[in-house]
Amino acid sequence: MLGIMRKYKSSIIIKGVFIVIVLSFIGTIFLIWGKGEEGFKGSTYALKVNGEQIPYEDYSRAYEQAKNSIQQIYGQQLTPELEKQMGLRNMVIKSLVGATLVKQEAKRMGLKVTEEEVVAAIAAIPVFQRNGVFDKQQYEEVLRMNRVTPQVFEAAQKDELLMMKARKAVAERISVTDDQALKAFRKQHDRIELNYVSVSPADVRNRVKVTDQGLNSFLQQHEKEFRTQEQISISYALIAPERMAGSISVSNDEVQSFYQKNLDRYQGKDGILPFEEVRDRARADALKFKAGKLAYEAAADALNKNMKTADLKSAARMLKVPVNDTPMFSQKNPPASLAGETNLIQKAFMLKQGALGGPVESGRGVYLFKVDARKPASVPPLSSIRSLVEKGFVEAEARELAAATAGDFQAKLAKGNFGGSLQDTGPFSYSDKGHIPGIGAAPEIMEAAFNLTKSSPAPASPFAANGRWYAIRLKNRTEADTAAFQKEKEQIKQALLPRLQQEALQKWMQGLFDKYKDKIKVNPALERE
Repeated sequence: MLGIMRKYKSSIIIKGVFIVIVLSFIGTIFLIWGKGEEGFKGSTYALKVNGEQIPYEDYSRAYEQAKNSIQQIYGQQLTPELEKQMGLRNMVIKSLVGATLVKQEAKRMGLKVTEEEVVAAIAAIPVFQRNGVFDKQQYEEVLRMNRVTPQVFEAAQKDELLMMKARKAVAERISVTDDQALKAFRKQHDRIELNYVSVSPADVRNRVKVTDQGLNSFLQQHEKEFRTQEQISISYALIAPERMAGSISVSNDEVQSFYQKNLDRYQGKDGILPFEEVRDRARADALKFKAGKLAYEAAADALNKNMKTADLKSAARMLKVPVNDTPMFSQKNPPASLAGETNLIQKAFMLKQGALGGPVESGRGVYLFKVDARKPASVPPLSSIRSLVEKGFVEAEARELAAATAGDFQAKLAKGNFGGSLQDTGPFSYSDKGHIPGIGAAPEIMEAAFNLTKSSPAPASPFAANGRWYAIRLKNRTEADTAAFQKEKEQIKQALLPRLQQEALQKWMQGLFDKYKDKIKVNPALERE
């Protein structure tokens, strides 16, 4: 098995688990079958999709798989802040909902998957092959390593094939017309020239009128931007595992077991390193792990004995460690002494004032803590933040005014009665990167410009690009000789087909979401996590 791991080490491997085991569907859809997790805030479901329940365990595993995959790809841990910025939770929810909708739609389409198709699909997966041929023993061993039964995996594969058939059926409905091919031909071979006028927020900023009424209204509408962050101060005791390490030891069996459970720690350039090569390193790691476990147990015991009195100093005396205090701080700006301790800080902000919290593990050790004081978030009065509010107000008004001005310009260009001076791009060809002379990189303008014709030379609305607004009008279009089109037509159609099929699939998928949006329910407890 180690040979297999080395062979496929360039694939995405999470703690020795091949993606093929846990990514059941094409693209970004994660769906792991399970029985659900008991006690999920009084309910076992995470999502309900058109009457079908998705257990919390399925969601939880999908979330962890998505997180681990991203960490593997980028080679670094995902902090809670990064997970929020990426919208990871919503991405997984949407993927699970999408997978369920596609599966349901496939059944409504009357599609079916035979056992022979499932067998053939599994046999074609490289990780289950030996010397290029499916090997049943290897198949069962890989599944066993990843705690997946053949019945569960084969059911997942059957559903995946069913959804693949549904997507294929949608894609096969799409064909490229001669008109679409000719339009693509002209886009690639024609040259156009634009007249344009642009306006930026800076150009109209001096036209913005600042009033107290306007500032107060802006502050009310943007309270979140000006709200001060909640602040707390805490006291904490830190139990370092090193305090335990001097009085413990680990057996050879414990070292071997630790190595087997943490193979991902011992990767070399050719795959997982043999135990003999990393024995001393594994022993040190196992010792550190055991010390950390003892530190956690000691902290938990001290916490339980002092929970009712909320006496952190008493707990610290039991552990023979000092108590440290912090000044007031916000979640985004912790004190230097707690820099990087994201988990501790998150839990501290969730704790009631005066209560004991913990144990919380980190790279430094195990924390017990107490929230000493709390200052709630608030929106300061206008008088104390007037300069900040005014700056935001002027910028917002200038953006709106620039957009409105560009809209007026575009309307005049469309009617052909613009009285001001216009700029000229000069002739240019279509570019996938969207670079337009005088304007810069503007893919949206590029696409719109090549759809303009002499009979319809101006779009209905202006475009935002590179911090400015642009109103445009076709000045000239030099059309390519279409004699070559007939020779290139089939080639153009073949090139266009995948994109049109992808667009059709996206539209179909969005249609399913729209059709059943009232029948998609996320467990409220999940949304609060």
